[in-house]
Amino acid sequence: MTLDVRAFHDGKLVYSTFAVNEASVEKAARERMLEVVVEIDDRPLSRWGCDGVVCATPTGSTAYNFSAGGPVVWPQVEALCIVPLSAHALFARPMVVAPSSVIAIEVLAGNQGAGVLWCDGRRSVDLPPGARIEVSRGLRPVRLVRLHQAPFTDRLVAKFGLSVEGWRGSAEKRQAARGATDDEK
Repeated sequence: MTLDVRAFHDGKLVYSTFAVNEASVEKAARERMLEVVVEIDDRPLSRWGCDGVVCATPTGSTAYNFSAGGPVVWPQVEALCIVPLSAHALFARPMVVAPSSVIAIEVLAGNQGAGVLWCDGRRSVDLPPGARIEVSRGLRPVRLVRLHQAPFTDRLVAKFGLSVEGWRGSAEKRQAARGATDDEK
């Protein structure tokens, strides 16, 4: 999956791009909070004073989304992730929404500072107070080439150096049982 990302100001399209991993709306000034309203499918969800909001694809779920406390999403699952960054709010939890959803993040007009839209950490555009960013599933997917056919679980374990040693030895017992079965053949 990819993301189509559009930024509007005063109702006019001011920027349009795509993202493979994520699009994030972040505060531009370190000393300021960014006040945003987040909408899902044209319905307001919540207002946050925060450092920003990350919208990610399953591919990007192990990148910025993961670092910000969002879920890991298996590549075969079609979904979009939304993760508030250091939100000062009662309800500010990571969410997984339908791939058909349109996520909108509005930088409230009363903000004392500006925001910045980042796509895949490479392309950025400044966002003045009052800007609206819309993130939706991209029309064109990206096909990734894999040189090794390892299952996603194995890739995840390797990428994050996850311990697969069961603290009670269950993983070792299953491995030993598989090895004994293989040896008996």
